[in-house]
Amino acid sequence: MKYTMIKNTLFALAAGVMLYSCSKKLDLFPQNDFTSQNAYANTQGYLSVLAKVYGGLATTGNVGPAGASDIQGLDEGSQSPFIRGFFNCQELPTDEAVVAWNDQTIKDFHNLSWSSSDPFLKGIYARLVYNVMVANEYLRESTDEKLASRGISATDAANIKSSRAEARFIRAFNYWVMMDLFGRSTFIDETNTVGTTLPKERTRAEMFTYVEGELKAIETELKAPRTIEYGRVDQGACWALLARVYLNAQVYTGTARFTDAITYSQKVINGGYTLHNNYRELFMADNNKRTSEIIFAVNCDGLRTKSYGNTSFFVHAAAGDDANDFGVGGGWYGYRATKGLADRFSDLTGVTDKRAMFITSAFGVSPAQIAISDVSNFGNGLHVNKYRNIRSDGLGVSDVNRDFSDIDFPVFRLSEMYLIYAESVLRGGTGGDATTALAHVNRIRQRAFGNNSGDITSAQLNIDYILDERARELYWEGHRRTDLIRYGRLTTGTYLWPWKGGVASGTSVDSKYNIFPIPASNRTANPNLTQNPGY
Repeated sequence: MKYTMIKNTLFALAAGVMLYSCSKKLDLFPQNDFTSQNAYANTQGYLSVLAKVYGGLATTGNVGPAGASDIQGLDEGSQSPFIRGFFNCQELPTDEAVVAWNDQTIKDFHNLSWSSSDPFLKGIYARLVYNVMVANEYLRESTDEKLASRGISATDAANIKSSRAEARFIRAFNYWVMMDLFGRSTFIDETNTVGTTLPKERTRAEMFTYVEGELKAIETELKAPRTIEYGRVDQGACWALLARVYLNAQVYTGTARFTDAITYSQKVINGGYTLHNNYRELFMADNNKRTSEIIFAVNCDGLRTKSYGNTSFFVHAAAGDDANDFGVGGGWYGYRATKGLADRFSDLTGVTDKRAMFITSAFGVSPAQIAISDVSNFGNGLHVNKYRNIRSDGLGVSDVNRDFSDIDFPVFRLSEMYLIYAESVLRGGTGGDATTALAHVNRIRQRAFGNNSGDITSAQLNIDYILDERARELYWEGHRRTDLIRYGRLTTGTYLWPWKGGVASGTSVDSKYNIFPIPASNRTANPNLTQNPGY
């Protein structure tokens, strides 16, 4: 069982500040159901709200899996969760995921044909805004003046003050997701007067500057890598997000920042992390033990963070009659990968890449059917068995009915930093070198193959190889859309995969689909928001 500050206090939130927004007010400021005097009367109250700041990434309300929803007017299981919404945006438009369901507009994601009225886009946008609002609330109520006025002891006040950097990180992380998915964004921070004016908009370049500035500002305020309680952010998480932001800076701003990506990925690499020797165990129900490699993870627990939209979604949606192999009581017969992902593992030379955690024989499916002749037929396709609600130590999971998952969602892992370093060197960043880049890639491959049989040479290490290696190492972790955009391959005809653009053999689509539209409902609620080109 995984009992951290975040999980231990999530159920106490009903007695704390509860923020809400309805379907017509998703772009407005938070409202308080309880007065700040009650919610922040003591240290436990602050701890509860800090848990909610983190909890918005794993839960959808104060009663799981449904009830007392954070965001009214949206389906709490499929539309308002962070992890599920992030996965749909980052994986479903790519070669790494396709869905059998006819759930509203869900197939528009792989077809790259969504619109500004899409309910799932409305949901992830609302979730990001909500998460930012909760962080803002915590920051407003944890100033030195507020702590002194409430008689918080000096020791407790110091702990609360140090936690403000964590809240700023979570806010910056949500704004990074907004910048990556939607570009321009609603912008609110703790200085905004609640409920008096409509939020202003910031462009993608302005959001980049803000996120970078926030992360640089809190860098020295966060605890050193691997010295804080698991599930909370430290300097390692801050550096990792900066490295990721800098890797994609040219997409966000038009200016490459690969030297900075090298600098910050190297900071993480030097932070005392090591690759865990068993790749599969990074995605099992007790992956909270893998702190040598996992830099920051969203805590999920089968009893304390019940949700249909966190990692419970990963294991159920990928399972069918073979649900037991995923560690759940039943499958949802939904998500698989296309042959495009299977083809990324075609460099095998008589040895097995342990990262290829697929089930091709579900319902008697032959390998030839990986190509997916019918998107709606769950029996077709590459069944991804990466996430398993099963413990590596053989003990039972929290939820004996196996309805809800104990698997934590790894946001940052050391292997991603190795790949950022290598790609940034190959793209001309300074401060790194090709020999070290090759060594980093081969460390990942040695873990994957169990020996050096999968090692590559310097002649094989190029930009295209890194893209394929990122697919092999990071699939279903929320990277693929961003990667394909950085490489100019999401919407173009340079790379086609099955059913890209809704065509069996794949087709190019309008370049506007490199970015999601601002939801129409948000623009109606807030005239300050403008639309992305083409929508």
